[in-house]
Amino acid sequence: MAYIPSRDLVRGALAGEPRAISRLLTRAENATPEARPALDEMFRHAGRAHIVGITGVPGSGKSTLVAKLAALIRASGRRIGIVAIDPSSPFSGGSILGDRIRMGDLAGDPGVYVRSMATRGAMGGLASGTLEAVDVLDAAGFDVVIVETVGVGQDEVDVVRATHTTVVVSAPGLGDDIQAIKAGIMEIADVFAVNKADREGAHALMAELRFMVHLHHASSVSPKDIDWEIPVLATQALTGAGVAELMAEVGRHRGLLEATGALEKRRRERRREELRALLVEALAGRVLERVQGDPDLAPLLQAVGDGRLDVHTGVARIVAATLRRP
Repeated sequence: MAYIPSRDLVRGALAGEPRAISRLLTRAENATPEARPALDEMFRHAGRAHIVGITGVPGSGKSTLVAKLAALIRASGRRIGIVAIDPSSPFSGGSILGDRIRMGDLAGDPGVYVRSMATRGAMGGLASGTLEAVDVLDAAGFDVVIVETVGVGQDEVDVVRATHTTVVVSAPGLGDDIQAIKAGIMEIADVFAVNKADREGAHALMAELRFMVHLHHASSVSPKDIDWEIPVLATQALTGAGVAELMAEVGRHRGLLEATGALEKRRRERRREELRALLVEALAGRVLERVQGDPDLAPLLQAVGDGRLDVHTGVARIVAATLRRP
Protein backbone atom coordinates (compact mmCIF):
# COMPACT_ATOMS: atom_id res chain seq x y z
CA MET A 1 0.00 0.00 0.00
CA ALA A 2 1.49 3.33 -1.10
CA TYR A 3 2.28 5.89 1.56
CA ILE A 4 0.00 8.93 1.35
CA PRO A 5 1.50 12.28 2.49
CA SER A 6 -0.10 13.78 5.58
CA ARG A 7 -1.32 16.90 3.77
CA ASP A 8 -3.23 14.72 1.29
CA LEU A 9 -4.77 12.69 4.12
CA VAL A 10 -5.89 15.86 5.89
CA ARG A 11 -7.40 17.25 2.70
CA GLY A 12 -9.23 13.99 2.05
CA ALA A 13 -10.44 13.54 5.63
CA LEU A 14 -11.78 17.10 5.79
CA ALA A 15 -13.71 16.31 2.61
CA GLY A 16 -15.17 13.22 4.29
CA GLU A 17 -13.30 10.60 2.23
CA PRO A 18 -13.54 7.25 4.10
CA ARG A 19 -10.11 6.00 3.00
CA ALA A 20 -8.33 9.14 4.22
CA ILE A 21 -10.27 9.02 7.50
CA SER A 22 -9.36 5.37 7.99
CA ARG A 23 -5.66 5.96 7.44
CA LEU A 24 -5.59 8.92 9.79
CA LEU A 25 -7.34 6.88 12.48
CA THR A 26 -4.77 4.11 12.05
CA ARG A 27 -1.96 6.60 12.51
CA ALA A 28 -3.68 8.03 15.58
CA GLU A 29 -4.07 4.57 17.07
CA ASN A 30 -0.46 3.62 16.35
CA ALA A 31 0.86 6.99 17.57
CA THR A 32 3.34 7.21 14.72
CA PRO A 33 5.54 10.36 14.92
CA GLU A 34 5.00 11.22 11.25
CA ALA A 35 1.26 11.44 11.93
CA ARG A 36 1.59 14.34 14.35
CA PRO A 37 1.27 17.25 11.88
CA ALA A 38 -1.84 15.72 10.29
CA LEU A 39 -3.51 14.96 13.63
CA ASP A 40 -2.68 18.44 14.91
CA GLU A 41 -4.33 19.93 11.83
CA MET A 42 -7.45 17.80 12.37
CA PHE A 43 -7.54 18.93 16.01
CA ARG A 44 -7.70 22.55 14.85
CA HIS A 45 -10.74 21.78 12.69
CA ALA A 46 -12.61 19.84 15.40
CA GLY A 47 -15.15 21.21 17.85
CA ARG A 48 -18.54 21.02 16.13
CA ALA A 49 -19.78 17.47 16.69
CA HIS A 50 -21.92 16.30 19.61
CA ILE A 51 -19.83 13.59 21.27
CA VAL A 52 -21.93 10.95 23.03
CA GLY A 53 -20.50 8.24 25.26
CA ILE A 54 -22.27 4.88 25.60
CA THR A 55 -20.99 2.93 28.58
CA GLY A 56 -22.11 0.20 30.96
CA VAL A 57 -21.44 -3.35 32.02
CA PRO A 58 -20.79 -6.11 29.45
CA GLY A 59 -23.91 -7.88 28.23
CA SER A 60 -26.19 -4.88 28.58
CA GLY A 61 -26.68 -4.56 24.82
CA LYS A 62 -24.66 -1.41 24.18
CA SER A 63 -23.66 -2.27 20.61
CA THR A 64 -27.19 -3.11 19.51
CA LEU A 65 -28.42 0.10 21.12
CA VAL A 66 -25.74 2.12 19.32
CA ALA A 67 -26.81 0.63 15.99
CA LYS A 68 -30.43 1.65 16.60
CA LEU A 69 -29.37 5.16 17.66
CA ALA A 70 -27.25 5.45 14.52
CA ALA A 71 -30.22 4.53 12.34
CA LEU A 72 -32.31 7.25 14.00
CA ILE A 73 -29.57 9.82 13.58
CA ARG A 74 -29.24 8.96 9.88
CA ALA A 75 -33.02 9.19 9.45
CA SER A 76 -32.76 12.80 10.66
CA GLY A 77 -30.26 13.55 7.90
CA ARG A 78 -27.22 13.81 10.15
CA ARG A 79 -23.92 11.97 9.70
CA ILE A 80 -22.60 9.78 12.50
CA GLY A 81 -19.17 8.45 13.41
CA ILE A 82 -18.81 5.56 15.87
CA VAL A 83 -15.68 4.66 17.80
CA ALA A 84 -16.30 1.23 19.29
CA ILE A 85 -13.72 0.19 21.86
CA ASP A 86 -13.17 -3.58 21.70
CA PRO A 87 -11.24 -5.84 24.06
CA SER A 88 -7.78 -6.55 22.68
CA SER A 89 -7.09 -9.93 21.16
CA PRO A 90 -4.86 -11.86 23.59
CA PHE A 91 -2.78 -13.04 20.62
CA SER A 92 -2.42 -10.10 18.25
CA GLY A 93 -3.19 -7.16 20.53
CA GLY A 94 -5.69 -5.99 17.93
CA SER A 95 -9.41 -5.37 18.18
CA ILE A 96 -11.66 -8.44 18.22
CA LEU A 97 -14.13 -6.46 16.06
CA GLY A 98 -17.24 -7.72 17.83
CA ASP A 99 -18.94 -4.35 17.64
CA ARG A 100 -18.44 -4.01 13.89
CA ILE A 101 -20.02 -7.43 13.40
CA ARG A 102 -23.08 -6.43 15.45
CA MET A 103 -23.35 -3.13 13.54
CA GLY A 104 -23.38 -4.85 10.15
CA ASP A 105 -26.73 -3.30 9.21
CA LEU A 106 -25.00 0.10 8.96
CA ALA A 107 -22.55 -1.09 6.31
CA GLY A 108 -22.69 0.72 3.01
CA ASP A 109 -24.20 3.93 4.34
CA PRO A 110 -21.80 6.78 3.43
CA GLY A 111 -23.19 8.83 6.32
CA VAL A 112 -22.01 6.29 8.89
CA TYR A 113 -18.41 5.53 9.79
CA VAL A 114 -17.66 2.76 12.30
CA ARG A 115 -14.19 2.23 13.71
CA SER A 116 -13.21 -0.44 16.23
CA MET A 117 -10.20 0.29 18.41
CA ALA A 118 -8.43 -2.15 20.69
CA THR A 119 -7.91 -1.27 24.34
CA ARG A 120 -4.38 -2.72 24.32
CA GLY A 121 -4.45 -2.73 28.09
CA ALA A 122 -5.61 0.87 28.46
CA MET A 123 -7.52 1.55 31.66
CA GLY A 124 -10.76 3.46 32.03
CA GLY A 125 -12.69 1.76 29.23
CA LEU A 126 -11.03 3.83 26.49
CA ALA A 127 -8.32 2.87 24.02
CA SER A 128 -5.11 4.79 23.55
CA GLY A 129 -5.79 7.23 20.74
CA THR A 130 -9.55 7.44 21.35
CA LEU A 131 -9.55 11.19 21.91
CA GLU A 132 -7.60 11.81 18.71
CA ALA A 133 -9.86 9.45 16.78
CA VAL A 134 -12.85 11.49 17.93
CA ASP A 135 -11.10 14.65 16.78
CA VAL A 136 -10.58 13.15 13.32
CA LEU A 137 -14.26 12.18 12.95
CA ASP A 138 -15.37 15.54 14.34
CA ALA A 139 -13.18 17.46 11.89
CA ALA A 140 -14.31 15.20 9.05
CA GLY A 141 -17.81 16.63 9.40
CA PHE A 142 -19.72 14.00 11.34
CA ASP A 143 -22.53 15.67 13.27
CA VAL A 144 -22.59 13.10 16.07
CA VAL A 145 -19.68 10.96 17.26
CA ILE A 146 -20.56 8.04 19.54
CA VAL A 147 -17.87 6.49 21.72
CA GLU A 148 -18.87 3.03 22.90
CA THR A 149 -16.61 1.81 25.67
CA VAL A 150 -15.42 -1.71 26.30
CA GLY A 151 -17.67 -2.27 29.32
CA VAL A 152 -15.59 -2.61 32.46
CA GLY A 153 -17.99 -1.24 35.03
CA GLN A 154 -16.90 1.48 37.42
CA ASP A 155 -13.47 1.91 35.82
CA GLU A 156 -15.10 3.59 32.81
CA VAL A 157 -15.22 7.01 34.41
CA ASP A 158 -12.66 8.26 31.83
CA VAL A 159 -15.47 8.29 29.24
CA VAL A 160 -16.98 11.41 30.80
CA ARG A 161 -13.82 13.35 29.99
CA ALA A 162 -14.00 12.33 26.34
CA THR A 163 -17.67 13.13 25.67
CA HIS A 164 -20.34 15.80 26.08
CA THR A 165 -23.25 13.49 26.94
CA THR A 166 -22.80 10.12 28.64
CA VAL A 167 -25.43 7.37 28.46
CA VAL A 168 -25.01 4.58 31.01
CA VAL A 169 -26.65 1.34 29.86
CA SER A 170 -27.74 -1.35 32.29
CA ALA A 171 -29.96 -4.42 32.06
CA PRO A 172 -31.84 -6.59 34.55
CA GLY A 173 -30.33 -9.86 35.62
CA LEU A 174 -26.66 -8.94 35.27
CA GLY A 175 -26.23 -8.73 39.02
CA ASP A 176 -23.75 -5.89 39.37
CA ASP A 177 -25.49 -2.87 37.87
CA ILE A 178 -26.44 -1.11 41.10
CA GLN A 179 -23.12 -1.94 42.75
CA ALA A 180 -21.24 -0.39 39.84
CA ILE A 181 -23.43 2.71 39.95
CA LYS A 182 -22.92 3.13 43.69
CA ALA A 183 -19.17 2.88 43.11
CA GLY A 184 -19.03 5.89 40.81
CA ILE A 185 -20.93 5.56 37.54
CA MET A 186 -23.68 7.74 39.01
CA GLU A 187 -21.15 10.57 38.85
CA ILE A 188 -20.70 10.33 35.08
CA ALA A 189 -24.23 9.52 33.82
CA ASP A 190 -26.27 12.12 31.98
CA VAL A 191 -28.89 9.57 30.90
CA PHE A 192 -29.65 6.06 32.18
CA ALA A 193 -30.99 3.44 29.77
CA VAL A 194 -32.32 0.20 31.22
CA ASN A 195 -32.04 -2.05 28.19
CA LYS A 196 -33.73 -5.42 27.71
CA ALA A 197 -36.61 -3.83 29.59
CA ASP A 198 -38.95 -6.69 28.73
CA ARG A 199 -37.05 -8.96 31.11
CA GLU A 200 -38.07 -9.77 34.65
CA GLY A 201 -36.62 -7.33 37.14
CA ALA A 202 -36.53 -4.34 34.77
CA HIS A 203 -39.20 -2.39 36.66
CA ALA A 204 -37.44 -2.94 39.98
CA LEU A 205 -34.12 -1.86 38.51
CA MET A 206 -35.65 1.31 37.06
CA ALA A 207 -37.34 2.13 40.37
CA GLU A 208 -34.09 1.79 42.27
CA LEU A 209 -32.22 3.87 39.71
CA ARG A 210 -34.83 6.63 39.84
CA PHE A 211 -34.66 6.67 43.64
CA MET A 212 -30.87 6.95 43.53
CA VAL A 213 -31.04 9.67 40.88
CA HIS A 214 -33.49 11.68 42.96
CA LEU A 215 -31.27 11.47 46.05
CA HIS A 216 -28.20 12.37 44.02
CA HIS A 217 -29.90 15.36 42.40
CA ALA A 218 -31.21 16.63 45.72
CA SER A 219 -27.78 16.44 47.37
CA SER A 220 -24.94 18.91 46.96
CA VAL A 221 -22.38 16.16 46.37
CA SER A 222 -20.56 16.34 43.01
CA PRO A 223 -23.01 18.77 41.38
CA LYS A 224 -23.32 18.75 37.59
CA ASP A 225 -22.43 21.83 35.56
CA ILE A 226 -26.13 22.13 34.62
CA ASP A 227 -29.33 21.63 36.59
CA TRP A 228 -30.21 18.23 35.18
CA GLU A 229 -31.95 15.34 36.88
CA ILE A 230 -30.76 12.19 35.12
CA PRO A 231 -33.64 10.57 33.20
CA VAL A 232 -34.08 6.80 33.54
CA LEU A 233 -35.48 5.24 30.36
CA ALA A 234 -36.60 1.76 29.35
CA THR A 235 -35.28 0.45 26.03
CA GLN A 236 -35.37 -2.76 24.03
CA ALA A 237 -32.57 -2.44 21.52
CA LEU A 238 -33.50 -5.57 19.58
CA THR A 239 -36.96 -4.23 18.75
CA GLY A 240 -36.13 -0.53 18.87
CA ALA A 241 -38.63 0.18 21.65
CA GLY A 242 -37.70 3.26 23.66
CA VAL A 243 -34.75 4.19 21.42
CA ALA A 244 -36.48 7.30 20.02
CA GLU A 245 -37.18 8.47 23.56
CA LEU A 246 -33.52 7.90 24.46
CA MET A 247 -32.40 9.91 21.44
CA ALA A 248 -34.77 12.70 22.43
CA GLU A 249 -33.25 12.89 25.93
CA VAL A 250 -29.74 12.98 24.48
CA GLY A 251 -30.85 15.86 22.25
CA ARG A 252 -32.51 17.63 25.16
CA HIS A 253 -29.31 17.33 27.17
CA ARG A 254 -27.27 18.86 24.37
CA GLY A 255 -29.78 21.69 24.06
CA LEU A 256 -29.43 22.53 27.74
CA LEU A 257 -25.63 22.36 27.49
CA GLU A 258 -25.72 24.84 24.62
CA ALA A 259 -28.24 27.17 26.30
CA THR A 260 -26.22 27.42 29.51
CA GLY A 261 -22.76 27.62 27.95
CA ALA A 262 -21.80 24.28 29.52
CA LEU A 263 -21.16 22.68 26.12
CA GLU A 264 -18.17 24.93 25.47
CA LYS A 265 -17.00 24.29 29.03
CA ARG A 266 -17.09 20.53 28.41
CA ARG A 267 -15.23 21.04 25.15
CA ARG A 268 -12.49 22.91 27.01
CA GLU A 269 -12.32 20.13 29.63
CA ARG A 270 -12.08 17.56 26.85
CA ARG A 271 -9.14 19.38 25.25
CA ARG A 272 -7.38 19.57 28.62
CA GLU A 273 -7.99 15.85 29.14
CA GLU A 274 -6.43 15.12 25.75
CA LEU A 275 -3.39 17.16 26.79
CA ARG A 276 -3.21 15.31 30.12
CA ALA A 277 -3.48 11.87 28.50
CA LEU A 278 -0.77 12.59 25.94
CA LEU A 279 1.44 14.19 28.57
CA VAL A 280 1.21 11.16 30.87
CA GLU A 281 1.96 8.83 27.96
CA ALA A 282 4.97 10.88 26.81
CA LEU A 283 6.42 11.32 30.30
CA ALA A 284 5.94 7.65 31.18
CA GLY A 285 7.83 6.63 28.06
CA ARG A 286 10.69 9.03 28.75
CA VAL A 287 10.99 7.96 32.39
CA LEU A 288 11.05 4.25 31.53
CA GLU A 289 13.72 4.84 28.90
CA ARG A 290 15.84 6.68 31.44
CA VAL A 291 15.36 4.05 34.14
CA GLN A 292 16.31 1.17 31.87
CA GLY A 293 19.42 2.96 30.60
CA ASP A 294 20.62 4.36 33.92
CA PRO A 295 22.90 2.05 35.96
CA ASP A 296 21.84 3.83 39.16
CA LEU A 297 18.09 3.42 38.53
CA ALA A 298 17.85 0.10 36.71
CA PRO A 299 18.44 -1.92 39.93
CA LEU A 300 15.19 -0.45 41.29
CA LEU A 301 13.25 -2.43 38.69
CA GLN A 302 15.02 -5.60 39.76
CA ALA A 303 14.40 -4.85 43.45
CA VAL A 304 10.66 -4.33 42.87
CA GLY A 305 10.46 -7.47 40.74
CA ASP A 306 12.20 -9.50 43.45
CA GLY A 307 9.91 -8.13 46.15
CA ARG A 308 12.75 -6.45 48.03
CA LEU A 309 11.22 -3.01 47.42
CA ASP A 310 7.56 -2.04 47.38
CA VAL A 311 6.10 -0.48 44.23
CA HIS A 312 5.23 2.90 45.73
CA THR A 313 8.72 3.41 47.15
CA GLY A 314 10.19 2.42 43.80
CA VAL A 315 8.05 4.96 41.98
CA ALA A 316 8.90 7.70 44.50
CA ARG A 317 12.64 7.08 44.13
CA ILE A 318 12.49 6.99 40.33
CA VAL A 319 10.46 10.19 40.12
CA ALA A 320 12.72 11.98 42.60
CA ALA A 321 15.86 10.93 40.74
CA THR A 322 14.37 11.82 37.35
CA LEU A 323 13.26 15.29 38.42
CA ARG A 324 16.73 16.06 39.82
CA ARG A 325 18.40 15.33 36.48
CA PRO A 326 18.29 17.33 33.24
